[in-house]
Amino acid sequence: MSQEVENVIIIGSGPAGYTAAIYAARANLNPLLIEGYMAGGQLMITTDVENFPGFPEGIMGPDLMMNLRAQAERFGTRIITQDVTKVDFTQRPFRIEVEEQVFHSQTAIVCTGATAKLLGLESERRLMGHGVSACATCDGAFFKQKTVCVVGGGDSALEEANFLTRFANKVYLIHRRDKLRGSKIMQDRAAANPKIEFIWDSAIEEILGDKVVNAVRLKNLKNGEVSELPMDGVFVAIGHKPNTDLFKDVLEVDEVGYLKVEHPTSKTNIPGVFAAGDIHDSIYRQAITAAGSGCKAAIDAERFLETLGH
Repeated sequence: MSQEVENVIIIGSGPAGYTAAIYAARANLNPLLIEGYMAGGQLMITTDVENFPGFPEGIMGPDLMMNLRAQAERFGTRIITQDVTKVDFTQRPFRIEVEEQVFHSQTAIVCTGATAKLLGLESERRLMGHGVSACATCDGAFFKQKTVCVVGGGDSALEEANFLTRFANKVYLIHRRDKLRGSKIMQDRAAANPKIEFIWDSAIEEILGDKVVNAVRLKNLKNGEVSELPMDGVFVAIGHKPNTDLFKDVLEVDEVGYLKVEHPTSKTNIPGVFAAGDIHDSIYRQAITAAGSGCKAAIDAERFLETLGH
């Protein structure tokens, strides 16, 4: 058991957690980062990242995360590669359990991210980053003059389909039902786009391709008919699940489960607990916005510690 009280413990990694660690370390807060077994977040399953500033040639997602991690370590961040199993934010110093170990801290920054909901196919996992993506904003530019499909029926699926028409020649929107869940304005926009074609009452049974995607096998859920459609890219847009299970009875969440913060700060409903990255951001979900919010959270934690006389 650790008797020493930390200034700041950062829970989770990825762009938000590592950036928070860089800023907190450079402010001489001697941060402890508990990065988790799934360290690096969604960028660990991303191949080329071309939209993170400072890398004109692009960078592989895992390489970017390793760079950020090394930068955090360079300034003295201590890193534990285990999962936080329990938190108690009801009294300060906060109590944070990591398996058998117990830590205490004056502040906490929560950066556990969100997980893209996927179809659950083995081929989807195997071809992730090789034609399969869960982010059109991140990967759309790789599909110039190609044929792609978007799976989903909500606003995010419609938004991704519209966005992809900037690059792709053809965008199929595949939906399990015969009508969409998205808002009327988004439905109208997609319906008016000549590059978008709807495939109703259908689900992807298999994504085909050896090293890259080259087709999908579709099943019509009404008549059971199976068909194959040539395809260069598959974008899964069936939603994200914020990784808030550890905090949901402690910190305020919205109706979908994202942590609520006091905009424009990173403050949660508990003084001294801050949130950064996709754990509270259901709108942008980009590496650069996550990094920016990690910076905000570290500065907020530093200022909070100053009020305590640290």
